[in-house]
Amino acid sequence: MGNGKFIISLDFEIYWGVRDAVSLEDYKDNLLGVQKVIPLLLNLFQQYEIQATFATVGFLFFETKEELLKSVPVRKPEYQNAKLSPYVGHFNSVGENETVDSFHFANNLIKQIVEKGQEIGSHSFSHYYCLEKGQTTEEFKEDLIAAKKIASKNGIELKSLVFPRNQYNNDYINICQEMGFTSFRGNENSWLFSSENFGNNVFWRRPFRLLDSYWNLSGHNCYSFEEMKNSWPVNIPSSRFLRPSSKKFNGLEKLRLRRIEESMSFAAKKGMVYHLWWHPHNFGINMSSNISFLEKILLHFKKLNDEWNFQSVSMGQLSKELSNEKAQITHFSRQRN
Repeated sequence: MGNGKFIISLDFEIYWGVRDAVSLEDYKDNLLGVQKVIPLLLNLFQQYEIQATFATVGFLFFETKEELLKSVPVRKPEYQNAKLSPYVGHFNSVGENETVDSFHFANNLIKQIVEKGQEIGSHSFSHYYCLEKGQTTEEFKEDLIAAKKIASKNGIELKSLVFPRNQYNNDYINICQEMGFTSFRGNENSWLFSSENFGNNVFWRRPFRLLDSYWNLSGHNCYSFEEMKNSWPVNIPSSRFLRPSSKKFNGLEKLRLRRIEESMSFAAKKGMVYHLWWHPHNFGINMSSNISFLEKILLHFKKLNDEWNFQSVSMGQLSKELSNEKAQITHFSRQRN
């Protein structure tokens, strides 16, 4: 593969991704801001020649509540904690269509993403939690079938997947392979970021994750192509969650930027992969400062692109490149034998 790769993935979920954690009223401004954030991101990506993957919750594809309800799987996740399921009561608060409810529908934004040539990936159909008690792999498979179906109806073939809340294990990866996915976003190779459910382990690690955003506690979290070739679907692990700007930590912004830039430089010089991710709703407030911070990262990318041919590719593009290279190696090996 040679040159290092810069991956950006976004968890595009709007309220479906946070409805079990925060009230609509409390998070309303962030969610409304997504309508402006997506076009801003698309313009910025075009300006800096960035290829990104928008991992999209399947519910967002629909234009009306009626159409959505007709498309839900027969087998739904049977979480022990019923609050985790959007199918238990939440649809009562969903509006009739995208015009009156931009918290739950985003077909127009999806069309803009496609028109700008960016990859639409999957964030499951219902923002499915793979490690929560009660649900099964069979229910997960039904969820992915529904996600694939609505994407296909919109002319999109889903190839890349981001597990909601980064919850997964090998059983669920096998389902992804069966469903034709070629890549997924794994977690950083650090105890700080191992895949967990909503247990206590997640919460006590949060302070350390916050510190790691400013100081190098977990390493650069860059990955070689060789280790990626050994998995299928290709595991393209996260390197860094791009935390939103915060007035509380405004004095540490230079440290946060340096933490990201140093790891990007490491990947570029070593010919490795650096994977940055966040949610569009993270940028929904403090929009100008968040976009400005991202642009500084993209300026650094351009510098690394000029000096080291550091390349921006989507998750789907990287998995395709790795697959083609693996096929060539297999072909040459057979010829020699």
